[in-house]
This record gives sequence, structure tokens and C-alpha cells, in this order.
Amino acid sequence: MQDWIWVLAGLGGLIILGLSIYAGVLLAKLKRQNTLQAQQKEAALAKRNDKIVESVDVIAFAALNDQCDLSEAAIRLYMIMDHLQGDKRVEFDSRYPALFELYEAVKDTPRGEARSALKKKERMKFDLERAKHEARLEQAIKAELAEILAFTGGRHIPDHILTH
Repeated sequence: MQDWIWVLAGLGGLIILGLSIYAGVLLAKLKRQNTLQAQQKEAALAKRNDKIVESVDVIAFAALNDQCDLSEAAIRLYMIMDHLQGDKRVEFDSRYPALFELYEAVKDTPRGEARSALKKKERMKFDLERAKHEARLEQAIKAELAEILAFTGGRHIPDHILTH
């Protein structure tokens, strides 16, 4: 009888050992899977940020070289840079205060079809207000645009823009 107890205890120990090994294998698999998912998420985030940075480069370069209105650049840069994540995240209002001030001043100005629907006198009023803000902030904005290009590395400026 006592032999059976030892056999059963040994068998129970083997079962526990087998289950422990199996649990360890499953935990190792789970850890590898979580690491892989984190790497994939990081790569996707980097790719997304890279696309945003490319757009930021083009807009900042165009505005710095008077190929785009400062107001349009302020609106686009604010909206695009708001989507940067991770270590590329930017507190736009504190890092680029002149661009943010211009954005705040013109963000509600009608654009596109809404602008086209305005009477000429109303459009001119909006244009005058926008021009006043742009003229007042131009120096500071140009400095901030240069900072943006330094932040992004200017590495995404297409060759066709550089040659013009």
C-alpha cells in the first residue's frame, strides 16, 4: 500500500513538473509575442511620424521661401504636427508661439468654397486682417520655420523643391 502512495506521489510530482514546464514555455511564447507586437507598434508609429515629418518639411520649406502664405502654413503645420506621437510629439503653442498666434488669429477665417461664397468686400476684409497678422509676426515665424526644419532635419524636402 505504501508503495502505491509513493508511486502516486511520484506520478503527481511528474505531472506538476510537466505542467510547470508547459506553463514556462507558454509564458516565454507570450513574452516573445508581446515584444514582437511592441516592435511592430513602434515601427508603425515611426513610419506614421515619418510621413508627418515629410509633410511638415515641405510646408515649412515652402513658407520659409515665400511659396506659401504664412497663414496657410500656420494652419497646416498646427493641424499636422498635432498628430505627431512618441518622442516626436510637440507642444506647438509653447514651442512655436508666433505660428500658434497666427493660427489662432486666422483659424476661423473662411477657406476654400466658404471663402469663394463671400462677397468681395468681405474677402478683402479677411485678407487685410490676415496680412496685418502675417506682417506683424513674419520675422518670428520665419525663425520658427527654420527651427521646424532643424527639428525635422529637413531630410524630406523633395529634390524638385530644392532646385527651384
